Amino acid sequence: MSAATPAMESIRAESIVKSFGTIRALDGIGLWILPGELFFLLGASGCGKTTLLRCIAGLETPTSGTIHFGERDVTHMPPHKREAAMVFQSYALWPHLSVGQNIAFGLEERRVPKPEIRRRVQEVLEMVQLPGYGERSIDQMSGGQQQRVSLARALVVKPKCLLLDEPLSNLDAQLRVEMRREIRRIVKENGLTGIYVTHDQEEALAMADRMAVLSRGKIGQIGTPEEIYRDPRSAYVANFIGETNLIDGRVLETSGRTIRVGTAGGSIIGRLTDPDWTPVPGESVRLSIRPEAWHIGQEPGDNQLAGKIAERAYLGQRIQYWIDTPVGRQQVVEMNPRLIQVPGDGTVLLQARPEDVVVVRG
Repeated sequence: MSAATPAMESIRAESIVKSFGTIRALDGIGLWILPGELFFLLGASGCGKTTLLRCIAGLETPTSGTIHFGERDVTHMPPHKREAAMVFQSYALWPHLSVGQNIAFGLEERRVPKPEIRRRVQEVLEMVQLPGYGERSIDQMSGGQQQRVSLARALVVKPKCLLLDEPLSNLDAQLRVEMRREIRRIVKENGLTGIYVTHDQEEALAMADRMAVLSRGKIGQIGTPEEIYRDPRSAYVANFIGETNLIDGRVLETSGRTIRVGTAGGSIIGRLTDPDWTPVPGESVRLSIRPEAWHIGQEPGDNQLAGKIAERAYLGQRIQYWIDTPVGRQQVVEMNPRLIQVPGDGTVLLQARPEDVVVVRG
């Protein structure tokens, strides 16, 4: 299929506002998705991610703002003219049609000749690793197979853009992991620009080229998975992507992008990630420290908190501790643990490197 696949296309949204009565679901959204990029929209329920995807697909019309596919302004263009295909959470397959008939439906609507339909249906069945399944009925297919059929139906019309709305949420954990690899492979092998909506942080981290984290109709941050995880620019982003410990404090001194913060457990040095913000001494801030960034040590030093182990959970390859400190309970993760600490064993010292401490707005 790759030889006949249309050229990759960028997607640009500028100042997108979408209101439903007095509710503003999208509030000035702007983003640029590169050709061939697998881009994720994620955030908590009600943040606007699905509304934004539906605007891009043409299923909703923005109240204001514009959407471009490449050089084309598609803001008011009907969905079938956008050369984009959508995959839904519910699969949206017709149970009375066979697998092949479900896949062929869009081609029949476009009046594609029957020999071409048969050829393209077989082609996409092989692409989604379901060769020979064309005559099967939908109720004979597992959940994972039905999702592959849904993908095949989207791909058979040879779109330039593939839009996916929580496509794996109905699958069990093992199938989700398998389908993550499949979806990324299909997007990349076929030169598609993909936009993928999810609330699953692990899914986004594992699959995305870049992602946008949304909150209340606005974009909190755009970046690669590594940038979003390692360099969150707000407490919301830090807390939404993965797990983190948030500690309140006040700025004691600044040195470039390095900040010393006073906390109830002592001073801690961290770094700034927001290029548009430099806090001043006395300003309230928060520190984001990932559970794996804390290390349990023995000797006093910089960037330390003293505490007592309240709980633990041994998980084989790692152990989780919850440690009570003057700044609140801290979650700590140790990989491949050799020494298992016991709750109530006395005081322990937590230590984090300054480069692993992110200073965000209070």
